[in-house]
Amino acid sequence: MAIWSGAIAFGLVSIPIKVTAATGSHDLGLHQYHAADEGRIRYLKVCEIDDEPVDPDEIVKGFETPDDEVVLLDEDDLKDLPVSTSKTIEVLEFVPAEQIDPIYYDKSYYLEPDKTGGRPYVLLREALIQQDRIAVVKVTLRRRESLAALRPRGEALVMHTMMWPDEIRKPQTSGLDAEVREQELEMAGTLIDAMAADFHPEGYTDAYQEALADLIEAKHEGRSAPKSKRERPKAKVIDLMDALQQSVDQRKRPAKKTARKAAKKTAKKSAKKTARKAPAKKAAKKAAASRRKSA
Repeated sequence: MAIWSGAIAFGLVSIPIKVTAATGSHDLGLHQYHAADEGRIRYLKVCEIDDEPVDPDEIVKGFETPDDEVVLLDEDDLKDLPVSTSKTIEVLEFVPAEQIDPIYYDKSYYLEPDKTGGRPYVLLREALIQQDRIAVVKVTLRRRESLAALRPRGEALVMHTMMWPDEIRKPQTSGLDAEVREQELEMAGTLIDAMAADFHPEGYTDAYQEALADLIEAKHEGRSAPKSKRERPKAKVIDLMDALQQSVDQRKRPAKKTARKAAKKTAKKSAKKTARKAPAKKAAKKAAASRRKSA
C-alpha cells in the first residue's frame, strides 16, 4: 500500500513514483487487559485543567515556550508552512556510499515507478550502480521534512530517511581512553578471525518472538507454558586476556570435533574398502600359488 506519491526530481528529469514501506515488524501485538474480567484497557485523552475527556476534533497541536506560554497551531497554520518538497523527492547531490555513517539512517521505503516513469526510473537506478553513488535527497512524509538517501537494491530504488546532523547525540567519553596491550589486541584479532563469516540474514531468528508465540499457543490450548531451553550466562569477572583465550578455545572446539568426525568417517570408508578388497586379494594369492604348484 502506497503511503505517499509524487516524483523524484534531479536536474530537469522527473520520475513519478509511489512510496511503500520496505520493512515491517514481526513482533506480536500485545495489549493491556483487566485481569479480573479480560476487559481491554483503553487510554482516554483527558484535559489536565478540567479533568474531562476531550473529543479528537477538539484537539489541536501546540508548543510550550520557555516562559510557559502555549502557542496553539491549527491545521490551516500547518498547511501554510513553506515546504518545497511536499510532493517531490528533490535530489540535492550524489555522494559515495561509504561517506554516509549508518547512524544517520532511520526508516526504509521502496520507491515504485508509476506506469509512465519506468524508463527514467531504470535510468537513475543503473546510473547510480555504474557511478557507485547514493543520491542525497529531501522529502516530506507526514508533514515532516527529512533528509534521505536513495540507493539501488536489486531492481528497486530504496529510500532511507535520515536524522539531521543536530539530532545525532555525542557518545559519553567515560572509559574510552583505556589502554590495551599488544597481546590482547592480537588475541582479539585471532578471535575475530575465528568468528569471521559472510553475512546471511536469513540464518538468524528472533528466539524471543518464537518463544512468545509458543507461549500464547500453549495457554490458548490450556497447556502448560513451555520452558525456555536457553541458559542465562553467569556473570563472571575474569582477566581480559583469559576471557579472550577461552573464547578462542571455544571457537576451536567445534572445528576440532568436526575434524575428528571427518577423520572417523574417512577411516570407516577405508576399512569398508579394505574389507571388500580382502576376499579378492586372498583369491588372487590362492590362484598364484596354484599356478606355481602346477608348473
